[in-house]
Amino acid sequence: MATNQDVLMKKSPIGGPTRSSSPERRGSRRCKITQLMRIRPSDPEKEHFEDLRGTVSVSRSGIYFHTTELGYELGMRLFVTMPYSYNPSAMSREYLAEVVRKDPMPNGMTGIGFKTLLEMSEQPSYSFGVGNSRK
Repeated sequence: MATNQDVLMKKSPIGGPTRSSSPERRGSRRCKITQLMRIRPSDPEKEHFEDLRGTVSVSRSGIYFHTTELGYELGMRLFVTMPYSYNPSAMSREYLAEVVRKDPMPNGMTGIGFKTLLEMSEQPSYSFGVGNSRK
């Protein structure tokens, strides 16, 4: 039976390493959910593309997805609208993000990971304080 120390050190009960021999670098856990997002480069100097993709995994500060688009580069800044819908009244948000991972896949697709830098959409602000009544 694995001890608490074995679990913390990512060792299997028989003494060998588990499937991940490198240390975990993620700051937050990932959820495997699929949400449609619209991705486009934020730099007007770059060749424009618009990529509509579903997420593979999502965390508080990052997203990973698969694509056939070849225009992604490490360090590239992106505008990401998520969750994306063709309905103009949908509750979607736009983010500025940066590509931090690019994985070629055996099926010809590319795995892209990006971290969100800031939210671009304006949020409605409500104040229910005493001194904020309209006249």
